[in-house]
Amino acid sequence: MAADHSSFASPSCCLTRHLYLRCRVDFGARALRGTAAFTARAEREALRCLVLDTKDLQVFKVTVNGQDAKFVFGEKHSFKGTPLEITLPFELRRGQEAVVEISFESSPKSSALQWFSPEQTSGKKHPFLFSQCQATHCRAIFPCQDTPAVKLTYYAEISVPKELVALMSANRDGEMPDPDDSSRKIYQFSQNVPIPCYLIALVVGALESRKIGPRTLVWAEKELVDKSAYEFAEAEAMLKTAEDLAGPYVWGQYDLLVLPPSFPYGGMENPCLTFVTPTLLAGDRSLSNVIAHEISHSWTGNLVTNKTWEHFWLNEGHTVYLERRIGGRLFGEQFRNFQALGGWRELQNTINTLGDKNPVTNLIPNLKEVDPDVAYSSVPYEKGFALLFYLEQLLGGPDVFIGFLKAYIQQFAYKSIVTEDWKKFLYSYFKDKVDVLNKVDWNSWFHAPGMPPVKPTYDMTLANACVALSQRWIKAKESDLGSFSSADLKEMSSHQLIEFLALLLLEAPLPVSHVQRMQQVYDFNAINNSEIRFRWLRLCIKSRWEEAIPLALKMATDQGRMKFTRPLFRDLYSFDKCRDLAVKTFLEHRASMHPVTSMLVGKDLEQDQ
Repeated sequence: MAADHSSFASPSCCLTRHLYLRCRVDFGARALRGTAAFTARAEREALRCLVLDTKDLQVFKVTVNGQDAKFVFGEKHSFKGTPLEITLPFELRRGQEAVVEISFESSPKSSALQWFSPEQTSGKKHPFLFSQCQATHCRAIFPCQDTPAVKLTYYAEISVPKELVALMSANRDGEMPDPDDSSRKIYQFSQNVPIPCYLIALVVGALESRKIGPRTLVWAEKELVDKSAYEFAEAEAMLKTAEDLAGPYVWGQYDLLVLPPSFPYGGMENPCLTFVTPTLLAGDRSLSNVIAHEISHSWTGNLVTNKTWEHFWLNEGHTVYLERRIGGRLFGEQFRNFQALGGWRELQNTINTLGDKNPVTNLIPNLKEVDPDVAYSSVPYEKGFALLFYLEQLLGGPDVFIGFLKAYIQQFAYKSIVTEDWKKFLYSYFKDKVDVLNKVDWNSWFHAPGMPPVKPTYDMTLANACVALSQRWIKAKESDLGSFSSADLKEMSSHQLIEFLALLLLEAPLPVSHVQRMQQVYDFNAINNSEIRFRWLRLCIKSRWEEAIPLALKMATDQGRMKFTRPLFRDLYSFDKCRDLAVKTFLEHRASMHPVTSMLVGKDLEQDQ
């Protein structure tokens, strides 16, 4: 079994196969309190011990088949947490199962949970809670084998104040009054498809829903629910396309949940209930590729899962590939190529930031003593996608390659795998093209830092206008600035504006006179599309335009999607004029930020606690 450097669990000794979770959400104490009962199966003879991951948890009692069991915490690790070592009161034979029940309480500073006071929500009346377990934070809610190598089914009963709604990454299984407290109710959930712990998710808040498809509800606070229903109306068309490309959707429901602005990611593929950032609400459905991405995870990631986080590209590279195939079906092959080229630029940008010798830019990094949250970047997404796009072109085009992808999903569904498993299957599927596959520089693709050894070819039709306009700005002298006008953007889509700005960000900073003129003629400050605004404000700060400082600080703190917040803070921090203000602003907002965002921005700004 590939060693998981990010977990203390030993799945080769014992496997947790099912979880029965009962807990009470306590907004006053900012804690989850309850029991986690695992059905565990011995994987070797004479098993007497079970090690689970925990992080900042209290454990009060452990029983095995109802008998008290001794337990002890091991040594605390800086980011992995603390192993919980349980001594079974009797021996288990190989293949024998027992129910291990743990009474626990989470900490108010759990890295998996963000708690909101009523004032921090849209509605201002009720508190709110959401979880984000990927990669290694499930252990900060309850003890578990917190490794993607292990998959389990789960059933949960969650007690919450009765005016609130609880949702999980599972099928909604009913609700009832809490027999212990008439001011609360219990929501029930079941997930019958085995999943890794990082896909267990919980949200509690004053949520409403709108039906947008035969298997899809959109959930959000009242203030955003109608806007969200409009924005994500393409979900069913995307699901149908994904099924056509990848095979049947096995999860039943596909709901969407719009979270508060501090949600740290664009989306999180929690089964049956995708979590998304409100920064996708552009008003014109132009950022719906994130929905296509999360839908695609229903196959790549959630059905076929990376066995350890070193092999994260298996989740993300394949998911970006499927996301773009969905985009190609719905909006045309030129659009797919345009998005693919945008991904290559994103990769260039990431590698410029991280450095082309940085080992975290390897497609398969070594995560021994490395926190997966610190290693996280666009590399597994975009270097992974580039490899698959290059293989598609090498092996006979999109129709041939989707055949491989479908077979790969069928072969490894419900399993957790490493890159070697993927590569062996690729070679067996394309056994008549082994000579072609052997020409691939696998070692560089997998184990070399920096940009990939080969660049795929891209249809440039939609990119040419972006390249041409960015070149005009790059080459323009002061005397040429009068030649620009709002007409330059007349024929360009919001996707093309994003690419235009992304191209400028790869170059040396423009003179401040240029960005001032750009604002004059294009009025980018008036655009609320988060992807455009983010790149525009970065461009201004890189050009040292002081008027943009308050706007960039506002965007960095009004929302907490790390894709936006971290680079904005980093750019502000490296602009001497506002370094102190950036730090001061971060310190003022730190307490209300998501715990992972706060930790990573703290590192970026050299404010580690």
